[in-house]
Amino acid sequence: MKKLAALVVMLLAVPVFSGYAQKTKTVTTIPEKTKNMQKYEGYFTFYWDETEGKIWLEIDKWETEFLYVNSLPVGLGSNDIGLDRGQLGGRRIVKFQRIGPKVLMVQPNYSYRAISDDEDEKLAVEQAFAQSIIWGFKVEAVEKSNVLVDATSFYLRDAHNVIGRLKNRRQGNYKLDQSRSAIYLPRTRAFPKNIEVEATLTFTGDSPGNWLRSVTPTAQSATVRQHHSFIQLPDDNYKPRAFDPRAGYGSSSYMDYATPIEEPIRKRFIRRHRLQKKNPNAAVSEAVEPIVYYVDRGTPEPIRSALIEGASWWNQAFESAGYKDAFQVKVMPAGADPMDVRYNLIQWVHRSTRGWSYGSSVSDPRTGEIIKGHVSLGSLRVRQDFLIAAGLMAPYEDGKPLSDKMKQMALARLRQLSAHEVGHTLGLSHNFAASVSNRASVMDYPHPLVKLDGNGNIDLSDAYDTSIGAWDKVTIQYGYQDFPDGTDERNGLDDILRKSFKDGLIFISDSDARPAGGAHPIAHLWDNNHNASQELERVLQVRKVALQRFSDHNIPVGAPMTTLEEVLVPVYLFHRYQLEATAKVLGGLYYTYALRGDGQKVLEMISAKEQRKALDALLKTLDPETLTLPENILSLIPPRSPGYGRHREVFNIRTSPSFDPLAAAESAANMTATMILNSNRAARLIEFHARDNQYPDFSEVVDRLIAATWKAPRQKGLKAEVQRVVDSVILHTMMSLTANDRASNQVRAVAFQKLVDLKSWLDANSSSVGDSGQKAHMLYAMAEIKKFLEDPAKFDIPQPLQPPPGSPIGMDCAIGMM
Repeated sequence: MKKLAALVVMLLAVPVFSGYAQKTKTVTTIPEKTKNMQKYEGYFTFYWDETEGKIWLEIDKWETEFLYVNSLPVGLGSNDIGLDRGQLGGRRIVKFQRIGPKVLMVQPNYSYRAISDDEDEKLAVEQAFAQSIIWGFKVEAVEKSNVLVDATSFYLRDAHNVIGRLKNRRQGNYKLDQSRSAIYLPRTRAFPKNIEVEATLTFTGDSPGNWLRSVTPTAQSATVRQHHSFIQLPDDNYKPRAFDPRAGYGSSSYMDYATPIEEPIRKRFIRRHRLQKKNPNAAVSEAVEPIVYYVDRGTPEPIRSALIEGASWWNQAFESAGYKDAFQVKVMPAGADPMDVRYNLIQWVHRSTRGWSYGSSVSDPRTGEIIKGHVSLGSLRVRQDFLIAAGLMAPYEDGKPLSDKMKQMALARLRQLSAHEVGHTLGLSHNFAASVSNRASVMDYPHPLVKLDGNGNIDLSDAYDTSIGAWDKVTIQYGYQDFPDGTDERNGLDDILRKSFKDGLIFISDSDARPAGGAHPIAHLWDNNHNASQELERVLQVRKVALQRFSDHNIPVGAPMTTLEEVLVPVYLFHRYQLEATAKVLGGLYYTYALRGDGQKVLEMISAKEQRKALDALLKTLDPETLTLPENILSLIPPRSPGYGRHREVFNIRTSPSFDPLAAAESAANMTATMILNSNRAARLIEFHARDNQYPDFSEVVDRLIAATWKAPRQKGLKAEVQRVVDSVILHTMMSLTANDRASNQVRAVAFQKLVDLKSWLDANSSSVGDSGQKAHMLYAMAEIKKFLEDPAKFDIPQPLQPPPGSPIGMDCAIGMM
């Protein structure tokens, strides 16, 4: 009985003891947890645990939105892969929410809002669209309302999606190796308005692609660094500025469901920096806080000075808006972190291959306010411009010092490039119509304006612009003008644009300037002059002079003779961009981004006369006189030397190992053929002719094309072979158009009919041809057409050789939406 009583006492004691333990259990405090750690105090406080290699984040702001940005401070150096040093990644507004032992990083959905004082109306929109949970943390320590979380796994992750990029570019299947990854302390810092944490990440995998192998010491182990920024959002004193499609800015937008039904539900505003005059009523005033850009300390001279000078051109535009010294450019302070949000940066980026330069920014998604401008300039551009100049000038004359003209042209391009990319980070979009208005904007893509002097010699003195343009001043006035008190801002902005249109300035941006199927006659990439056809003929004359002068003087003494081909490529294809501009006149349509009542011409078909002049100029690019390289050049270029193998910056060939002049002609003819026989252009030609039969029909264009190639009088020797190459390019491009299921039925029908007509002509004329090579050429074409017409879907259309990479102009053995 005593034993039973004792057992009952013991059983009753268990829950009593357990309950007591739960009541008296203590929670670890933040000071206790972090007492041996290094403390970083800033916008958020965090701690470095040296023993464990961990970052512990103290969260003291709940439901407070801030900006989270990830970036890539150390990249792979391959333009083809597209993971560059200084590349900005995701930019999100987030906030922390605590739910019991968990902390969630929540991204609200700012694409859909209700700008209203009615909380229920706001809630209805918030609940209608998904939010995103970016990360979840576990509470490890508490101090009043603050909590401590282990943020190491958040920082040691592939936030920039390196794994996905490598996979998409077919460079291998990689995974993050945590054992070879760690926090990078030299770039891990805390500031009052932002904290910056950087991590070294190693990705491992098998079967790496060629691009990855070319830029890594051990391709199975690719190490980069990724950066994470938590940034305090700007205050509410910034006033968004309305977007206008005529003004030359990119737009941000959201849907406001509190909008009255008679007004547009989508709200659009421009992206721009915050800039205010100290005295908005003064004609000229200093800024409350100027916009300052910093140039990468790793940029060498004289390039650094060129970048500073070019970027500084923008102060001319801000002066036109009534600011004094509101835009400044300086060298980055020693020890400053390039990824720190406090610095607008112009970064000098090295790659193994040519690539585009970029003007990116970190902006507030709520308002469009730009917080950080970030320019990435590809370092190889200056070398390609120098190469183009060397190809034009043949400067390496025996016994004579090297002229400074090539370097000056290359540096002039860098000044313009620096201004261009900074312009993007000020919020501006491209203006590809600027070249017709006396270089009205640095936001165009400029082709070097190479001239012939009075003696017929190459003149580079006016190759690139030397200042900001008239349109650039208009855009800055629109975006940054601080109007005097009492001014109706909407009317003031409209007045700025209307005046610019009366002054003859034009704004046409990206999609309307692209060459493939493009229709606008004055908005082009890499063009010059107001009349594309006239400029093409002038450029062909410059090209002719450069080829006549081409010799071993185009490379330095001691350079392998085989490297003449690298110099020859940009000279031989010097007309490529003006060709694209001229093609857009054919079937062209002039139009503006007009608003109702603003007085601008809305649209107009290009005159029949101008279209036919464009076709005349285009056909000259297919002439054997244009495309046949002279014997004096062919005798200079041997097969590739050891260590100088073929690469993408030289011509694709069919005569390996020797240089192939017919392949060069084929690739050049391919550029013209694909422009003329573009399906969209062909459809417009048919439509315009149907509306007014004075306009050239697509049928007329194809007849002219075949008459200038297949039916043209035959040349002799190499020119005859060039003709046959061009004939084949035209034939196969017509076949591709006929088989193109995206083309309109009538375009395909006309192309089909012209193939039938060509076959009949070949059949009627081949028997009377005495030249055995031409006869074989004609008979083979007849057989190809016959086989194609029997079943186009089953016929494997030969693809003409592609030219070496072109756009963007400016880079060596490597290049890369401004």
